[in-house]
Amino acid sequence: MTSSHLNFKNKHILVVGDVMLDRYWHGGTSRISPEAPVQVVKVSNVEDRPGGAANVALGLAKLGVKVSLVGVVGNDENATALQAALEKEGVDCHFVTAENLPTITKLRVISRHQQLIRLDFEEREDSLSQNQAVEAKVVELLQGASAVVFSDYAKGCLADVQTLIAKSNDAGVPSFVDPKGNDFSIYQGATLVKPNLVEFEAIVGPCADSKEIERKGRELRERFGWKALLVTRGEDGLILLEDGKNSFSLATAAKEVFDVTGAGDTVVAVLTAVYTTSKRFSDAVDYANQAAGYVVGKLGTASISAETLEAIMFARSHSSNFGVLSPEELKEQINLAQLNGEKIVFTNGCFDILHPGHVAYIKQAKALGDRLIVAVNTDASVKRLKGEKRPVNDLTHRMAVLEGIGAIDWVTWFDEDTPLEIIEALTPDILVKGGDYTVESIVGAEHVMAHGGEVKVLSFVDGYSTTSIIEKANA
Repeated sequence: MTSSHLNFKNKHILVVGDVMLDRYWHGGTSRISPEAPVQVVKVSNVEDRPGGAANVALGLAKLGVKVSLVGVVGNDENATALQAALEKEGVDCHFVTAENLPTITKLRVISRHQQLIRLDFEEREDSLSQNQAVEAKVVELLQGASAVVFSDYAKGCLADVQTLIAKSNDAGVPSFVDPKGNDFSIYQGATLVKPNLVEFEAIVGPCADSKEIERKGRELRERFGWKALLVTRGEDGLILLEDGKNSFSLATAAKEVFDVTGAGDTVVAVLTAVYTTSKRFSDAVDYANQAAGYVVGKLGTASISAETLEAIMFARSHSSNFGVLSPEELKEQINLAQLNGEKIVFTNGCFDILHPGHVAYIKQAKALGDRLIVAVNTDASVKRLKGEKRPVNDLTHRMAVLEGIGAIDWVTWFDEDTPLEIIEALTPDILVKGGDYTVESIVGAEHVMAHGGEVKVLSFVDGYSTTSIIEKANA
């Protein structure tokens, strides 16, 4: 599957499951409580994020998918906060309100990027009327759906998931299940079921190696009539068992694990979205693996955009240690180069339409050191900076053109409005900027100089600009 197929705008995916609110209290810790031997956190920031099935829906929305979400919430302020956060990202919420239950909320206290404690607010109460209300909404929304995701956290919304899967099959809509519990018979007839290794072994017993996982997994898949079974194994990668095909295994794509919160949600979101486009489980699993590797490097529940996923897959298709690399892969190569005594030069920009001024500037930058990195604004970042009609060329095309310039060793990307985050992550020896800047005004200069590096301002060649080229073309 090529990156050009990563277009989900005409897809409509229904998500059904246990929704929850992930609330984060951020603050500093500088003293121990006089009341007990515990740290005192001075809360300075409160952050609300969709969690559980809501995070799956959010992940799909970030990919550009049309998403409808069915879940159960309480009649409380947290339900309002959850719905507002989802609707802000374009998720169409169809909540069933349970008057006697609170909205499931997980409160995490964070200090210095470390989770100190988690407090859960939830109650469980199976209700026939609740199940019927969920079913009614699902049946209505299955009409025109490309796929349905059942995100089960064993909190009660999917107490009658067997009926919902049967309704999906009747409607001809493929179903993807993120399961929970010790009875997988309730997922009979699903298209694909995605347990992690702990959940899988709770059903089939301990597995000594991948061969035993494959043998027991095939038996499980055949017993319950699934077209595919995907077992995720954390740092040991994934195993896909598909009807009529050999097993398909992938090593984990994660380079550095910072927080696994929501990684499973990302896998099932990307897996489902890609399958609706390619109709191949192996493609879907490949993309989902790369997405999971990206989000576990972020703090808290995280999502990935279609553009970032496309860029990661584009970079991965380049087998060399040079050329287009993801920021994580590039960090490894920079460390090796600096160990060899090489000076790393960094510059950044949109590079929408490459012209002679760009080429001259790039050659000047390369002359300052041994290796040159060019970091490119993603399409979303360019739009925020330059307007809705830009960029003219999308990210993968811009990176491919830059890769062909001999003076450039590495091309990577960043999604923020400024390159500060990627500069801090890569810490080059020389930071270069073109134009009428002072060193002090250049983003990232303080970080580079604090680590013993240099900051240089270069002049652009007069007479060339992307804007003027576009204006001439439209004249």
